[in-house]
Amino acid sequence: MPDTSLAHSERLSVSWWSWPMPMIGAALMAATVHLGYQGIRSWLPYVILLPLMAFLLFWAGRAKVKVADGELWVADAHLPLKFVGEVEVLGVHDKRRALGRDLDPAAFVLHRGWIPTALRVHLTDPDDPTPYWIFSTRSPEKLAALLRQHATQT
Repeated sequence: MPDTSLAHSERLSVSWWSWPMPMIGAALMAATVHLGYQGIRSWLPYVILLPLMAFLLFWAGRAKVKVADGELWVADAHLPLKFVGEVEVLGVHDKRRALGRDLDPAAFVLHRGWIPTALRVHLTDPDDPTPYWIFSTRSPEKLAALLRQHATQT
């Protein structure tokens, strides 16, 4: 069995080019509140709304996907690699169909709209009611190859 102490790790953070529009929106909301007031009420919306929007954007990208210590971790969920079955790479159009009409309601899903690709990992655990996991990843080919490699070696 290969050493998988930390074979893959990525954070599903919001890309930098997605930050300006929400920050501008927060600034416009603050400016709207600021328009009719003097004193503390004129600058307080900026102090509250801009850091709040930055925190929300940072918080939206806190999920991690990693393969470490013989387990696949997707956010707080983890799956021992011995239960990894078929692995499918989902492109933009495949992801849309997989998350739409073809989605099994019992599936585990971690979808991030700003990441165009995903993986579908079928589970082989007979005691688990979850048929498969679908999760966003920026490097689906690399992660799929890693999971397939482990499946062939066990």
